[in-house]
This record gives sequence, structure tokens and C-alpha cells, in this order.
Amino acid sequence: MPGIHSRTITWRRAGDARVLIAAGYALLLQVSHPTVGAGVSEHSQFQRDPWGRLLRTLDYACTIVYASPRAAGEMGGRIRSFHKQIKGTRPDGVRYHALEPAAYAWVHATLAEGIVAAHERFGRPFSDEQREQLWAEWRSLGRLLGIRDGDLPEGWQGFRGYVAGMVGRELQHTAAVDEVLTALARPAPPALSTLYRPLWPVVRMPLGHFVGLTTTGLLPPALRARFGLDWTRANELELRALGAGLRTVTPLMPRSLRNTGPGYLRWRREAIARGDVASGTLEPSA
Repeated sequence: MPGIHSRTITWRRAGDARVLIAAGYALLLQVSHPTVGAGVSEHSQFQRDPWGRLLRTLDYACTIVYASPRAAGEMGGRIRSFHKQIKGTRPDGVRYHALEPAAYAWVHATLAEGIVAAHERFGRPFSDEQREQLWAEWRSLGRLLGIRDGDLPEGWQGFRGYVAGMVGRELQHTAAVDEVLTALARPAPPALSTLYRPLWPVVRMPLGHFVGLTTTGLLPPALRARFGLDWTRANELELRALGAGLRTVTPLMPRSLRNTGPGYLRWRREAIARGDVASGTLEPSA
């Protein structure tokens, strides 16, 4: 069974706090796949509970990277099992199932894309060798989910061609794209204590701007145009300034922020043990 060791590039870099900035980007890549988008629109609780959705996605990702091989394997089996019930009919009349190999593998692949993109713009850019290593390790982790070797390309250059092909030929402006964009622009309040609840109206607008800027800025221009998203020179300059600032603080970041994975698993230990977890973008309807 595949496992991740603390010396691997995935273990060292996937948990950087700045990787979270690419969460919206990875999510849009996922839901613009026609099968994934249909599944999210019909089965996901994202609109009602985006913060819970984020936590459960982190539960899944951190478990397969930072937990023991046994726990990672159990998580992978659980993820594949609940995907069996996610099926229906797309708006174009085509029947879909969440375990379609191409769609299922694409969701896994977008998380690797998000890790590399986040470090490129906001963190510690990968060398060519590190990108190759991370992608090889990520493909190996896919076996925990039942993703076959042939479902994803070998090598980083193969991966770049795969992503370009998906953007050019497969990804669409699905209804789920608009649902996600709306939720990101006007984020619902998380579960806050009475002490902090009055602060949410103050935080909500700048948070929505930050998420919208980073998510739209990471998208390929072709997808921005397909989704009807504006991107100005001022937006690009703001994103570059943000990236430069976040990269500058790297030497000052404590170890707990450079790698949040182990600490996150300790914090969410009870929730994960209860099975309060879902993968990628899809989860059973409540």
C-alpha cells in the first residue's frame, strides 16, 4: 500500500498554510468538469455549509498525506465507497456516476495542481525535480482511492499536457461553477462563538475580495473567459503584490504554519474518527 514518509516533498510542502489560498482554484477546476459539476449541484452541501465542506476536504487530504498508512488506506476506501451512491443525469441528458475514471481521477489531480500553483504564486516555488517528485507521489496516493496508474499521466510534463487538454477540451461553465463563485464571493458565516460573531460582518467583505482575487487570478485566462470573469491589470498587480508579500514572510513563518498537516490531524482527530469526512468536492446529501 502506498504511504507518505516525512522526507517526501508532499509531506513537507502540501501542508503549507498558503496552499489553502488555492482551495477555490482547485474547486473550480473540479466543478467545471461536467460530471463533477453535476454531482456537486445535486449531491453536495457546499452552498449550505462551505466551511464544513472545507474542513471535511482537509480531513481527507491530510489523512492520506499525514496519517499512518493504515489510516490513509481506510480513508481511501471510505472515499471510494460513498462515491458509489453519487449518480444522476447531467443537464445535457447524459447519465453520470462519480466513479467514472476520468472524472474521479481529475478531482485527485486538481489537488496536486493547487499545491504547486499556490507555492508558485504565494509560497516556495518548486524546482523541476521537486515537481516531478510531488506528482509521482501524488499519483501513488491515488491508488489509495482506487485510481489506476493509467488514469493519470506519468511525469510532470505529461501532467501539464493533461491539465492543458482538460482546460482546452473538457472543462465547461457548469451550474456548479456559478454556485461556487457565488459562495466564494459572499462567504457564509462559519460557526463562531458569541464573542467573535459581531466581527463577521466586518471580515466578510475583505475575505470575499481576497478569495475572489486569488481564485480568479490562478485560473487560466481561457477559463476566466469561459466563466465570464473579468480580470484587469489592476487585479493582476494586486495579486502580484500579495504574492510577493506572502513569499517574503517565508523565513518568519513558524514550523506549524509551514506544515499544518500533523497539527490539523490532532485537532480534527475526533471528527475524523466519527467518519465526518468527504472527499474532493462530493459528499452524500443530508
